[in-house]
Formats: sequence, structure tokens, C-alpha cells
Amino acid sequence: MPRTVTVGLDGSPESLTAAEWATREARLRALPVRLVNVWEPAPDPMAQAPLLGAETHQHWSERIPREAAEGLRERHPGVDVTAEQLTGRPAEVLLKAADDAELLVLGTRGLSGVGGFMVGSVGLAVAARAGRPVVYVRAGEQAADEHLADPTGIPSALAPFRPVVLGLDTGAPDDALIGFAFEAALLRATALRIVHSWNEPPYIAYGLPPDLKMSARLAAQDAAGMTDALRPWREKYPAVEIIEDSLSGKPANHLVDASREASLVVVGRRVRRAELGAHVGPVTHAVLHHSTAPVAVVAHP
Repeated sequence: MPRTVTVGLDGSPESLTAAEWATREARLRALPVRLVNVWEPAPDPMAQAPLLGAETHQHWSERIPREAAEGLRERHPGVDVTAEQLTGRPAEVLLKAADDAELLVLGTRGLSGVGGFMVGSVGLAVAARAGRPVVYVRAGEQAADEHLADPTGIPSALAPFRPVVLGLDTGAPDDALIGFAFEAALLRATALRIVHSWNEPPYIAYGLPPDLKMSARLAAQDAAGMTDALRPWREKYPAVEIIEDSLSGKPANHLVDASREASLVVVGRRVRRAELGAHVGPVTHAVLHHSTAPVAVVAHP
């Protein structure tokens, strides 16, 4: 089966926004789009209700992917868009759909008055278990939001893309994570901003004055480690401009700050064997909830 950009579609505004983002991404990657709507059969008491019977509900929900696909084909001519309805538990069905995808795209709910978004239980379950990259698109995301302002100062989808941001652990750099971020930057013809943070000396927590020489030495060591980790990638992707940010403090805070000027934020998730819990890691969890840009979660050993 050919790779696709697959979208989990439930008819909500956020899932429709995700479908629009996925179609733009599919055009960049020269891939087809697959819309997947998951129909979860209603419990028996509801299924037996005369106005909310199972057949009526399924017939209504079948319109969601069909009508969404028609709209996407009209707005994005040249992109192959297919739609289907599958039956089962949403997280399980989406995880299986992701196995055959180049990447899976899901929408996330907006948080009113807060500069970020909230990922629901299905989204977190998929993030914690998917073997393929999963991209989370916040409600209300527009194409222009991923681009720089035009000469008049207005954001425009015709202007160059904003940088791609990668959260990197230089102590254990992973090829799948780094490669995904470089490819995303190359596809967008934009820079890759790589963010890594290092910890202040422990005595700072006790209110003691900082040792500026030690802090400078730690910063230099961390920057050197990042440069070493990126050396082969510079050679592999000479067309991608790299911006290195070695910062002290909490990595999640720096990534959320960087998301405000990003077209995409890329973070990793370590593959774990435990069956219980949404094991996405504290940094990835925080970025998923508060990034203002779409977030790609890439699983790695």
C-alpha cells in the first residue's frame, strides 16, 4: 500500500482544520490524503431509540468524510483525496491506520483565552503508542499562520515559511527524529531551529549567586555537543540553514516560546514497553498542550 498523509476526521472544527493542514502537507510531499472517520457503534439502549438508532447514526456520520473529501478536492486541485469510514474504538483504529501512513494528522481543541491547545484522551493515546510520526494541529490554524509576513506586514501563505523547530536531546540524539525535522525544513525551504537546554548548577536552587565562569563553561560545552551531533546532518542537508539555540532552563518552556515563530515544532517520544499510561514524556506533553504551532511527535528507541 502506498504511503499517505492520513487524517483522523470526526466532523469537529479542529478535525477539519487538521484535514486542511494535512492536504497542504500532502502537496509538499507529493502524497495522497486519506481521511479516516471512526464510527463507534452506540450502546444498545441508544441504538434502540427510534430517532437515534445505530443505522441512522452511521448514515449521518458517513457524510462526514465524504463531504470533507469533496471540499478538499475543490480547494486543493491536484491532491488525491480519499475517504472512508472504519468501525471500532477510535484510538485503536487510528493507530492501525497510522501503520500504513507517512504521518497521521489529528486536530486538537482550542483553549479559549490561553495561548495553546489541549490534546484529548484519544490524541494522547495515539501519541503514546503510534510508531509513525503524528502531527497535532490546533483548532483555527490557518495556512498563513505558518508563514512570515509579506512586505506589507500581513501574514500570507505566499510568503516564505517560518522556521521548523526541533527539540533535541544532545545526550541521546536520534536519527529518526532529526531526519524528520530536516526533511520538514527542506520541504518548506526554510531554516531549522534546533533548541536544546542545559541545567544551571544545583546551587542556584539554594539562592546562591551564580558562578558566571561556570555557567559560561557549561553553555560552551552544551553548544559544542550540539554542533558535534549536527555535523553529519549539515553535510547531508547543505541547503537547510541551521539555527542552534543552547539555552539554560526548562526545555518545554523554550520550545513553547519558539513555537510562536515556527511553522512546525518537532519533538520526540521514547518507545516504552509499559501498557498503562500516556507515556509521551513531560517535555512532549507540555509542548502538545501549549504550542501555538502544529506539533509533530516522532517515536524513537
